[in-house]
This record gives sequence, C-alpha cells and structure tokens, in this order.
Amino acid sequence: MAKTLQGLLKQIEQLQKQADALRSREKTEVVARIKEAIAHYGITANELFGASPAKATRKRAATAKAAGRTRKAAAKKPGGNAKYTDGTGRTWSGVGKRPNWFKDALAAGKQAEDLLINR
Repeated sequence: MAKTLQGLLKQIEQLQKQADALRSREKTEVVARIKEAIAHYGITANELFGASPAKATRKRAATAKAAGRTRKAAAKKPGGNAKYTDGTGRTWSGVGKRPNWFKDALAAGKQAEDLLINR
C-alpha cells in the first residue's frame, strides 16, 4: 500500500493531537501528586524554590551597605592599570572596547605606541 505525502502528514497531525492530549492528562495527574505531597509534608515555596529574587536582591544590597559600599560600587569590577593616555587625563587599560578618544587619535594619524603611558 503506497502512502502519499498528504496521507502521512495527516497521520502525523492526528498522532500529534493524541500525544498532546495524553501529555495534558499526565501533566494534570503529576500536578495533583505534587500538590498532595506539598500539603502532606508542609513544604514551603522557599524550601522548594529557594529565596525569592526580591529577597536575594535586598540581602545583597544590605550586605553591601553594611560593608560601606553602595549597590553600584559593590557591582563594579576593579579597573586595570592604565596603559594608554591622551595627555588630557583620559586613560585606557588596553582591555575591552577601545574608547572613542583612542579611536579618534588613531584616525588622526597617531600610533598606539604614541599613546603609551610608559614610553
């Protein structure tokens, strides 16, 4: 019996509907068992999922405040040592994205070596 593509696609669609219905029934049963276990053992959301994101954020902020740092300062990474300068106080460590002043200096004909702090 030769099957056509159209026939196979229709069969796939029917099987997918059956699979979706079965998954939905199984999911309902699993959720019911989980709820029963939570009620039986008195499990809290915190025990199940850990601290809520809002509580964790407040705790980090309180820790930073106690250490004398602001939230922003606590999140910053320490900067590297300056390697390049433009002579007006702007510096760059040579790591990460090139600052605009560095790109402008190169476009103006300077070499990276000309901008080194310790030449």
